[in-house]
Amino acid sequence: MLRQFVPPRYEHDVVVVGGAGHVGLPLAIAFASRGLRVCIFDVNASAVEQVSRGELPFREDGAIELLRDALSSGTLSATTDPHVISLGEGVVVVVGTPVDEHLNPDPDAVPRALQDVAAHFRDGQLIVLRSTVYPGVTRRVENMFVRRGLGVDVAFCPERIAEGQAMTELFELPQLVAARSPEVRQRAASLFGKLTSSIIELEPEEAELAKLFTNTWRYIKFAAANQFFMMANDHGLDYDTIRSALAHDYPRAADLPGAGFAAGPCLFKDTMQLAAFSDNAFALGHSAMLVNEGLPLYLVSRLNQKYDLSAMKVGILGMAFKAESDDTRSSLAYKLRRILRFRADCVLATDPYVTSDQTLLPLEQVLAEADLLIIAAPHDVYRDLDPALPVVDIWNLLGQGARV
Repeated sequence: MLRQFVPPRYEHDVVVVGGAGHVGLPLAIAFASRGLRVCIFDVNASAVEQVSRGELPFREDGAIELLRDALSSGTLSATTDPHVISLGEGVVVVVGTPVDEHLNPDPDAVPRALQDVAAHFRDGQLIVLRSTVYPGVTRRVENMFVRRGLGVDVAFCPERIAEGQAMTELFELPQLVAARSPEVRQRAASLFGKLTSSIIELEPEEAELAKLFTNTWRYIKFAAANQFFMMANDHGLDYDTIRSALAHDYPRAADLPGAGFAAGPCLFKDTMQLAAFSDNAFALGHSAMLVNEGLPLYLVSRLNQKYDLSAMKVGILGMAFKAESDDTRSSLAYKLRRILRFRADCVLATDPYVTSDQTLLPLEQVLAEADLLIIAAPHDVYRDLDPALPVVDIWNLLGQGARV
């Protein structure tokens, strides 16, 4: 008599590995808000404690209420114990591929991180890679589990959410779902179908490139805008006036961005990953990097022509990498500060959201002591400023043009 297969029992529908960070936590909260039993595993004990208390370790609009509801209902928990990985039917891994100081990606970073907790995986689980990975990493992870003799299903379902908008976009944007077989794709689609009805199926390598193409395209667009800004500015013209005019009721130019610091933990890094994937033959990507990463030095050089910076106190408004965020990862405001410290008499910096940098000063003190202001992150709190000082505002946040 054939024995009937009994699927294993799991305490959690989903375990999110690295789930207390900017990518994992909103996803865990979203799954829990849809009634799934979710557990966060993270080695950051401080972040796990914050989440367990119903606090967010970072800003994410609309997340705090859903977090507290999920904790109260018992659908969400958090731990630093890796054993919890073995208790999840689905395991979402939020570990990406970094680039080193030479801009080379490390394709072994994700398999290596999984090796550290490999003893906790078991047959029958669905393993979902969520963060951006170098093309081919999904296959490396598949092979790693095969070598360990584990019968798990591996999928790549990339995150494509704008930081700060996760609690809207997780439910509204299409989800790319990639796996080696239709059965595994269907299993992953069923999981993410709890969040969105729009599922797009791909092969793993297609999805890996789709994520890199997405971020690189944004980075290149920002570089084009910043190059246009420099061209106009070098001739005494205001890029934002030109941009507004050419885009007015003209849909083919509607997506031309304004000038500004193109930074953060993804766009530059992913452009460099794509460059490495193309054997460093990606001239467009490298050119975009030179433009975007060169913008702080361009601003300081222009200011040095106009002012005697060596005798001035310069105030930097906003140290996060983008507006209404507390995230300083790869923020070009810090590059701007380093350059100014070499050129100016004194540099004062402030940000209403960043609490991790103890060198930052209150806005009132910066406004009182500075001779010149630079808006580095266009937080709304700066929009109504009317200082008597000159203000460098390449974002045109104050509506007075973007000329320097």
